[in-house]
Amino acid sequence: MRRPTLEAVAARAGVSRATASRVVNGQTTVAPDIRDAVLRAIDELGYLPNPAARSLVTQRTDSIALVVSEPPTRVFSDDPMFATAIRSASVELEAADKQVVLMLASSAKSHARVERYIAGGHVDGVMLISMHGADPLPTALSRLRVPVVSYGRPAVPIDIPYVDNDNVGGAESAVRHLVESGRRRIATIAGPQDMIGGQDRLTGYRNILRDSDRRSIVAVGDFTRESGAVAMRQLLGDDPGLDAVFVANDLMAVGALQSLRLAGRRVPDDVAVVGFDDIEAAKYTEPPLTTVRHPVADQAAAMVQLLLGLFTGGSAEPIILPTELVVRESA
Repeated sequence: MRRPTLEAVAARAGVSRATASRVVNGQTTVAPDIRDAVLRAIDELGYLPNPAARSLVTQRTDSIALVVSEPPTRVFSDDPMFATAIRSASVELEAADKQVVLMLASSAKSHARVERYIAGGHVDGVMLISMHGADPLPTALSRLRVPVVSYGRPAVPIDIPYVDNDNVGGAESAVRHLVESGRRRIATIAGPQDMIGGQDRLTGYRNILRDSDRRSIVAVGDFTRESGAVAMRQLLGDDPGLDAVFVANDLMAVGALQSLRLAGRRVPDDVAVVGFDDIEAAKYTEPPLTTVRHPVADQAAAMVQLLLGLFTGGSAEPIILPTELVVRESA
């Protein structure tokens, strides 16, 4: 069967093709009774607009690029942050009748591919996730005439709207909890220092220790479970007497708990552990993990709303979401 055409819709509704086109493209200059007639014709004929032709008229693709600056092995790993952020952004875009285009950019070749695709006018806007300090995409995309927002404050000095959570304040609440519980030798497993989240959570840790008589004890991971296990072994080797550790994300904290268990350290009796994120698995670790709740889904949803607002001249001011300390048995 031939696909119904716009001309067929116009003939069925008894209007001109131009009028039918205005209804299909959502223009408000059509009388309600005529609009209803066209919509009935669309429904009766099963008409579906041609996306390419509609894009030429509206100058919109109704597609949004979600660019994750990580390799597939990281995005599709056991780290729930990516799945949560992508799912939340996709649901929010679907509610706005937008299509999400997921693009991974972890190499110079993939960066060039993403830039070509966006410069080609295939999307109406871009959302950036998991940027590292040397990532060239924020600067490159800022030169294109397309709205861009970032999940997290950009690590490069560039004026891009972003949504973040209170990384510094969240880390401060975690370390303050350890100090107030009487812990004396408080270490941290920091996140990667080419990412703002890693930098800010380390800053929060140091802010609290600076105001006490405790010294900083730092190891650095990369937000993966394995790096948390390795960093915890390093910390125990550097300071066998440490009695607490703040870990910059829950996945690394899971690895740290494993290393502590293998080293014969009881949690929290010998070493208290606090994470960051409050992933679902935090409730089921042994013991359940005290952590800082980071609203990943809310942050991704707010990022979508910030981008959609830019399409209509809305505010480009950064949005900072609060965090919350969730106390469980590990500290």
